[in-house]
Amino acid sequence: MSALLNMRIAYASLTARKLRTILAMLGVFLGALAFTGVQSVSDIMVRNAEIQAEKMGPNLFSVLAGRVRFRRGGGIQFSNFNTNFKLSDAVSILDKIPAVAAGAPYINLSLPVRGQGTVTNALITATWPEYQQVRSFIPAYGRFFNLAEVRDKARVVVLGREIADRLFGEPEAALGKLVLIRGAGYRVLGVMEVKGQDLSGVNQDEQIFMPLSTYMRRAANVDWISGVSMSLADGADLESVRESVRSLMRERHRLRPGVEDDFSMLEAKDVIQLQREALDLMQTLGLISSSLSFAVGGMGILSIMILMVRARRVEIGIRRAVGARRSDIVRQFMYEAGMLSACGGSAGVLVCLLGVLGFAGFTEYPLVLSSGVFGMTLVGSGVLGLFAGSYPAWQASRIEILDVLKS
Repeated sequence: MSALLNMRIAYASLTARKLRTILAMLGVFLGALAFTGVQSVSDIMVRNAEIQAEKMGPNLFSVLAGRVRFRRGGGIQFSNFNTNFKLSDAVSILDKIPAVAAGAPYINLSLPVRGQGTVTNALITATWPEYQQVRSFIPAYGRFFNLAEVRDKARVVVLGREIADRLFGEPEAALGKLVLIRGAGYRVLGVMEVKGQDLSGVNQDEQIFMPLSTYMRRAANVDWISGVSMSLADGADLESVRESVRSLMRERHRLRPGVEDDFSMLEAKDVIQLQREALDLMQTLGLISSSLSFAVGGMGILSIMILMVRARRVEIGIRRAVGARRSDIVRQFMYEAGMLSACGGSAGVLVCLLGVLGFAGFTEYPLVLSSGVFGMTLVGSGVLGLFAGSYPAWQASRIEILDVLKS
């Protein structure tokens, strides 16, 4: 019997009992949907983290005051902040670590800002002009402050996009205007490009940038900084950089052996790795749930096929009487089981594909499609159907013509 004829018979048999067929496919459909869905979401999140890491700057490496604790999911939380991280520490790191291509010390703190009668809270980032190169963060309108303005402790600022929109309605309107920070007026030089949230959970469009010297001497009169961000040279040995920075900082802070570091070192890959660990847990749970769904689907196909064998004893007997071999009967039921499972798996993959396309279309997350995952799911669904249908097919092939005639 030809494969085409077997498929036509299988299709006619399955469509004749639509409700039973749908119920048999449901478990495989849910299993395929769960497996492909979890894998697709995981791939999208990892790719999104990589894109955000690229936006943070090339080969970014930071040294921070105090300790940093990673939160499950990729964010970071600062604890044990101290004020013994000095500007001279940052200058020493930039001068003595050969792998540093560029660097910018900075101070971060949240302050209320007033502009045109509107008051809002913003993250003040006091830094150097090199911040643009280190963080790949360029003004979309106007310009960033320069070295001369840092030397003169000029009262100038560059606004993040959302702050500019909130205070002035549109970014172009902010240029040349004054904003009030702690009662002092600062002239707006530029508005930064849209960056979104970074890997540490900070909304980079909610920042206001000012010269580091301006904040340290005119706004707050402090001698400490929050940290220093650096762009490492291509091919730099990260572990060597870490050890060099640790030794230098411990020496400058006079930390005795056995005393915990009073600073932290962070790179974008650390946060990506933490997100991968969180996604690994999600993948494991998804794999368990999809495996259970596939198992239920396999049992459903097995039970439905056994019922079909019992309901079609006369058909099987007649086919045997007109010359069908046992192998023909086995193939027929294997085709039906394979079609049940393959259709359920294909439906699950299709729904997942549409969901991923819709998710990427209506959000800012990247579109990531893994043909390997979809192909493996389809193949696995087909194999599951063949495995589940093997016993009913064997059972159907053992039906004797005389037993059917007697019944």
